[in-house]
Amino acid sequence: MRTMGLDVGSKTVGIAVSDLLGWTAQGIEIIRIDEANEEFGFDRLKELIDEYEVTKLVLGLPKNMNNSIGPRAEASLAYGKKVEELFHLPVAYQDERLTTVQAERMLIEQANASRAKRKKVIDKLAAVMILQNYLDQHSR
Repeated sequence: MRTMGLDVGSKTVGIAVSDLLGWTAQGIEIIRIDEANEEFGFDRLKELIDEYEVTKLVLGLPKNMNNSIGPRAEASLAYGKKVEELFHLPVAYQDERLTTVQAERMLIEQANASRAKRKKVIDKLAAVMILQNYLDQHSR
């Protein structure tokens, strides 16, 4: 029984899963989104949910800095609602303000990764941070 974290963007969805005890988050992959063809990665997401025996999903909620809900947060809420309908799993939302900025800073400072390398892993790392923040807050 694992929890899955999702960093939903306009072009990709970063995926992370918890360990079996729900203590740590590990990055899994990045799913491409093609809105023009209405392909939102749900088939691959279902495969991962089944493979990791996921019982709960946590989506990053990119609120505005003033805590309001803008277009990106509305898109994440809509994605979460669709996921809930398709997979019949509970969906929680985790405030993800500045998560991508933190992830990029970490890649620059600790991994000294080039812009091209950062682009390939940033969404997965952001999903890890979203899920880890959720796990840390709910393990108390």
